[in-house]
Amino acid sequence: MTSQLGETIKKLRKERKMTLKDVAGRTGFSISFISQLERGVSSATLESLKKIAVALGVSPGDFFEDERTEPDNGSYMYERIASYGIHYQNLATGFDAPDFMPMRVRLKPGENGGRPITHAGQEFVYVLEGVLTVELGGSLHELGPGRSLFYDAGGPHYWYNRNSEDAVFLCVGSDTQKGPLR
Repeated sequence: MTSQLGETIKKLRKERKMTLKDVAGRTGFSISFISQLERGVSSATLESLKKIAVALGVSPGDFFEDERTEPDNGSYMYERIASYGIHYQNLATGFDAPDFMPMRVRLKPGENGGRPITHAGQEFVYVLEGVLTVELGGSLHELGPGRSLFYDAGGPHYWYNRNSEDAVFLCVGSDTQKGPLR
């Protein structure tokens, strides 16, 4: 799984004509870490995958092509990072270089692993089902159905589901540092 993940990251990076230095600069990771990840020598956390996805302008689920399945209606690709209990549905499939990345995200009950991350741009979340806890700069915001939050992704932030039912929400992110997502 680690070498396949690395190969996918490298492929996406090269498709976007980005160097290891470009990705390192956008994520804050070292060039050697990105290189080790691409070669399957190092493993990634959910936080690092999200930062790399933002830097490459893709959904984190795009790193797991072998786990993609198409829903019955065929309208969207369903993407998942099963080991973290997080499921992403990319709502911008078929668009090259979107200005923003809309995703439908499902967090399984009790999902609270990881640490806050930072990356360029802004994020908007809108809760559809359950309760989503968003950590922003050390403060927790509990959002129920119909509630939303818009924030600068350059500050420390993270999503949690501290409840016994799934939390389902829309997340729309942009990378304002470098212009449209690529």
